[in-house]
Amino acid sequence: MDTGILYIVATPIGNLQDITLRALEILKQVDLIACEDTRVTKKLLMRYEIGKPMISFHQHSQLSKFDKIIAELKSGKSIVLVTDAGTPGVSDPGNMLVAEAIKNEIKTIPIPGASALSAIISVAGIDMQKFTFLGFPPHKKGRETFFKEVAGAEYPIIYYESMHRVVKNLELLKNLAPDKKIILGREITKMFEEIVRGSVSEVLLYFQENSDKIKGEFTIIAY
Repeated sequence: MDTGILYIVATPIGNLQDITLRALEILKQVDLIACEDTRVTKKLLMRYEIGKPMISFHQHSQLSKFDKIIAELKSGKSIVLVTDAGTPGVSDPGNMLVAEAIKNEIKTIPIPGASALSAIISVAGIDMQKFTFLGFPPHKKGRETFFKEVAGAEYPIIYYESMHRVVKNLELLKNLAPDKKIILGREITKMFEEIVRGSVSEVLLYFQENSDKIKGEFTIIAY
């Protein structure tokens, strides 16, 4: 029996219209959808009238969940892997599932699309031929080391940030490198999308004076 195919499908990072025609076709064809949060993915599937069984798969998933997905693929079923938003494998456990699929000689196919990383790069307006992506900063241990790397970087650094820590971490970066410039994307593709530019001090002051805007997801370039 031939094994199934593992499709790595990018989903919208906000606006549900930001999904490719190819992604929709694959979602309609596969046997199972592995998703970070079934409630989030269900909204996307309902929007496009797609009815497929789902299985949760996220950073806290047990090894048994990996084994189940690999077993389904080995049985000939084709499976889509999606995250809540964006491209799997970027700051999530998608790469680990792909590694397991490769180990078991299961074909993996990328279905590219939305990514907060590429979205912020596209509107940066600075030289982004070379950059470093660091994902999310550590919550506690390693946090200062993370921002020392940002402060001393030769090339632009891109990282993701949550609403709960964005101000605190901008304050830390200001102390380490007050002259660093920032391009901050908030709620990219969503109703309250905003791009804020300036020195780290200016961007920090903007959010200190507009605390009502400390909401949603943040994608930051420091250069």
